[in-house]
Amino acid sequence: MIDFVKDVRLWFAPARLKDEGETPDYRFTLANERTFLAWIRTALALVGGGFAVDQFLPDLRWGVRVSMAVALLAVGAACALRAVNHWVRCERAMRRGEDLPLSRFPVVLSLGVGLVGVAMVMVVLLGWTRGR
Repeated sequence: MIDFVKDVRLWFAPARLKDEGETPDYRFTLANERTFLAWIRTALALVGGGFAVDQFLPDLRWGVRVSMAVALLAVGAACALRAVNHWVRCERAMRRGEDLPLSRFPVVLSLGVGLVGVAMVMVVLLGWTRGR
C-alpha cells in the first residue's frame, strides 16, 4: 500500500523520479511514454465506445444499454488510471536497474472488453430491443 501511495504522488510530480537511480537510455524512456500513450488511446476508445452504446443504441432495453455502456466506461477509466501508474512503475524500475514490473491488468482489460463483446453479440442475436 505504501508503494502505491508513493506511485500516486509521482503521478503529479514526475520530476521526483530523477531522485531514483540513474537516468536510463532516453530510448527506453521514450518507449515507456509511447506505451503510456497507447494505453491512453485504448482508454479513450473504450470511453468513446461507452458513450456510443448509450447514445446511439436507444432501441436497446435500458438495462442492457446502460450495463454495456457503464462497463465500457469503467474499463476505460481503469485503463487510463492504470496507464499512468504503469508508466511511473516502469520509469522507476528502469532508473533502479530492476526488472520491469509485471501486471495482470492486460488480462483484466481483455476480460472486460471480451465480456462486453459477448453481451453485444447476444444483443444482436437475440434482438433485445424495447417493445419488440
